Amino acid sequence: MEILVDSFILYIATERGLSTAYQLSVRQTLDKLLHWAEQKKFTQWRDLGTDDLTSFLTHLRNSDLGASSLRISLVHLKIFFRFLQKRNHLEVDPAEPLLPPKTTAKLPETLDAQTVEKLLTSINPDKRLGKRDLAILELFYSSGLRLSEISNARIEFLDLDDQFIRITGKGNKTRLVPIGGRAIKALQIYLTSERPQLVSSKTSSHLFLTIHGTQITPARIRQLVKQRAKHAGIDQNIYPHLLRHSFATHLLENGADLRVIQELLGHADISTTQIYTHVDQKRLKSVHKKFHPRG
Repeated sequence: MEILVDSFILYIATERGLSTAYQLSVRQTLDKLLHWAEQKKFTQWRDLGTDDLTSFLTHLRNSDLGASSLRISLVHLKIFFRFLQKRNHLEVDPAEPLLPPKTTAKLPETLDAQTVEKLLTSINPDKRLGKRDLAILELFYSSGLRLSEISNARIEFLDLDDQFIRITGKGNKTRLVPIGGRAIKALQIYLTSERPQLVSSKTSSHLFLTIHGTQITPARIRQLVKQRAKHAGIDQNIYPHLLRHSFATHLLENGADLRVIQELLGHADISTTQIYTHVDQKRLKSVHKKFHPRG
């Protein structure tokens, strides 16, 4: 059985030209299958049927393998057993009838409004880079931008008078995103009082700069968000996308239309935005349970 696994790995490496990382991923799945098969006293691949492979996938799921990882493992099984059948090691492909596991939508984490306020008000704009960092966090929460969109934001696409910023998001799609009053104020202070001090010969028109005058990177933004949260005394794990989730959730909680939130977030499909309705339903259930006499 192991010889055929080796033969298959050689096949996807040489004939299919698949990456070393993919080969390793497939090898890990098939090694788990080999170990499981040995425990079940199987000695040949032809002895395994569809029910046996279903049992193996159940074994993987019970070992805390996530749904997405389980789907990947299923793909590995399908291409392996298809290979065995085509090479006449099997008469019937037992993996062909297997269906991918249903994926359950993972609800996004969010911050409550009080925690967001605590984070933002903890930043002292009079300290070094305080104006920049406050402008970044205010813009995150005010407009729900992605991390890459904050990093790539440019001055020429910012309209402080009409309170909009033009963003090029996923799929090179451009959208106009409104900016709230507090974020506008933070941006105005940063642009007039701090950004000019960061400008150097290397400086482009990127909105947010490092101390060297270069475009701030997503990694640096992640770092400063965590540092600011720690400084604010917030124990929860804070990361940039959490502010985007909070932006969308708080809009929905306060009555915003889901289609509007979809447009603001730059989601191509409304189904991506609908995850926030589950967050709101979860909140409503908890309020009902807490306050209703028969909750």
